[in-house]
Amino acid sequence: MNQPDRIHLRDHVIDAEIGAFQSERGHRQRLRFTLTVDLRDPVDAGDDHVDRILSYDVLVQAVDAALADQRYNLVETLAERIAAEVLADPRAARIEVCVEKLDRSPGALGITISRDAGRVAVARSPLPVRIVLGQPAALPRGATIVLPDAPVRPLPQGGDARRIALLAFDQAAWILAAALGIEVAETRTELDAAIRDERPVVWAPARLAVEASATAPEAPALAFWLALRLSADRVDFATPAPLPVPPDGLAVGRIPGAAE
Repeated sequence: MNQPDRIHLRDHVIDAEIGAFQSERGHRQRLRFTLTVDLRDPVDAGDDHVDRILSYDVLVQAVDAALADQRYNLVETLAERIAAEVLADPRAARIEVCVEKLDRSPGALGITISRDAGRVAVARSPLPVRIVLGQPAALPRGATIVLPDAPVRPLPQGGDARRIALLAFDQAAWILAAALGIEVAETRTELDAAIRDERPVVWAPARLAVEASATAPEAPALAFWLALRLSADRVDFATPAPLPVPPDGLAVGRIPGAAE
């Protein structure tokens, strides 16, 4: 049987407060993390797309999220929490997590656990994100994903009309990003990083939305599709156009636009 493809994070050292002994309370110590993840699907060398493979950022974020969640008495509990975070991603099939204390003895004290997907559960709360369609007069604070309200026109005739329209939205996204002075995000990995860092970006939809064949290549439909995919609860419109009816579970609102 062939070995699965793996990605890893090695010798990642962070200072944190951890430990059950009184002497460890109120004091930070060095922890070393090594994570090795078996991928559910093999890497395709011919498909150089960042969203096709589990991002290394997921491993770093799992450590950060686990440490931010609570103070731990045991490295064993911390390792379990990290494993659950990573295995919540459907691209991960199995994980080995090693957590070591580096300051408790001349050597390293720790544990290594192995867990399979489907055998570990974790309740993950999506990070809050605001979806804005159009060019806002001022960027809202926090994680904000802005979408252009229309593609660059006129659209060329002939060929795959849907793909052409999405590529025209990408052009509009780069123009809008320059006007707002922020970066463009094209992939889910880039969007997740922006949300985690609480910084605004403009979404260029062609790479992600091209796979959502049921979604019309129109601004409101793309905004709603992205909001549902990112577990956002509303879409704000920075345009004077009438507000469309959102899908169930989403609300719509209006914020001032730069052109108003």
